[in-house]
Amino acid sequence: MARSERSEAGASPSAKASELKRVLERLVREIPDEEGSGGGGGECEEARVAEVFDRISKTVAALRDLKLRRTLSQRLESAAVPEQFICPISSELMKDPVVLATGQTYDRAHIQAWLNNGHRTCPRTQQVLSHLILTPNYLVRNMIQQWCESQGIELPAPQNGTGDVYQEGITQGDRVHLDSLLQKIAFPSMEEQKQAAKELRFLTKRASSFRTLLGQAPDAMPLLLSLLSRVDSDLHPEVQEDVVTTILNLSIHDDNKKLVAEAPEAIPLLIKALKSGTMQTRSNSAAALFSLSALDANKIKIGEAGAIGPLIELLDQGSTMAKKDAASAIFNLCIMHDNRARAVRHGAIPVLLNAIKNESSGLVDESLAILSMLSSYQQALEEIVRNGGVQCLLDIIRENTSERNRENAVATLYSVCWNDRSKLREVREEEDENSSLSLLSQNGTSRARRKAAGILDRVRRFTNTA
Repeated sequence: MARSERSEAGASPSAKASELKRVLERLVREIPDEEGSGGGGGECEEARVAEVFDRISKTVAALRDLKLRRTLSQRLESAAVPEQFICPISSELMKDPVVLATGQTYDRAHIQAWLNNGHRTCPRTQQVLSHLILTPNYLVRNMIQQWCESQGIELPAPQNGTGDVYQEGITQGDRVHLDSLLQKIAFPSMEEQKQAAKELRFLTKRASSFRTLLGQAPDAMPLLLSLLSRVDSDLHPEVQEDVVTTILNLSIHDDNKKLVAEAPEAIPLLIKALKSGTMQTRSNSAAALFSLSALDANKIKIGEAGAIGPLIELLDQGSTMAKKDAASAIFNLCIMHDNRARAVRHGAIPVLLNAIKNESSGLVDESLAILSMLSSYQQALEEIVRNGGVQCLLDIIRENTSERNRENAVATLYSVCWNDRSKLREVREEEDENSSLSLLSQNGTSRARRKAAGILDRVRRFTNTA
């Protein structure tokens, strides 16, 4: 989540504005250019790009909102706000008044936050709520708007319960349309469900606002997951693909990552699709798991649910796009130490080494990065040696032109040599013939130079004691 979304409430408006501007500058630098994208990376690459643009849109909206709120605050200080326009929770002028089940009116942002924190009572009356539906209070909203116009005050955009400005473009018509699609998902007709699933996939890919809106709908995830669990993927593969891709699109929005992962069936059903769907469905499922794994808590959930094995299988046997999506997900998941052990147990090392040896795989960069991460695990080092990995790593150090790849290769080799002194002879032979490590110790990255020098030192000691 961008730092703009976590600004402390006590920070001054000017400090908040400066922070938002810094965030915006950083996000603009994160936009991948055509050359840096490597010609496309499948759904994961689309997810990354979409996420960056979502955050840019959100930060720009937050800057605009901050300016409006500063103006509003200044003008409200000199205006007597009618009591019926004040939210009982925040004691501030309501921007988006809604009616709770008890008939009390609150500002949507604050009552939604109350409900999101697990409360099931009315803050004012303490009555237990019969339902959690928030109904717009158009009468009060219009009265507030008229009063603001009479005072020369411009209201900022409404906020949701997490403090984020609503994405531009959400209209009441969008909300009605979403309700209609969710009703079709719940309808027993498979044709209605097919149509709704396909349209949800399209809308959530096209519009960031719809990803926000779908995440706010309390029934959306249960209905999507219910359809995904019931659909026969052999008879209706397109429905499974559409629902999985909708979940992927939904997960791109930061606030939805936790929402999706907390649904008990979400991750298991994505893993099921990862195992048995069409190649496109499997690829999109891997991309969804990659997107969800941005949160550390989700990395643990996904690993414990059994995703590592199917992801490695996809990395080994999938299409080019599917392999890239799988590699991205595996890398993110293996940031957590327990998932590294799972990856090694499920045969990651030979799959990664095969991808590294095969330059046409298009996965050399990703595979070396994962291998370097796994090399902190003892069993991984033994698997690297057993599968001829030392020579493979030496070939990368000698021949590959990418500084990052050579850095990851020498870092992995360093761990191997530290763990198994018998491999130092093989390294010495390479060094005597090509001086690969000596060259890297002089012209590699800072980390590569350190690792290469460390290996050379061990080789010298080994030679002197042999």
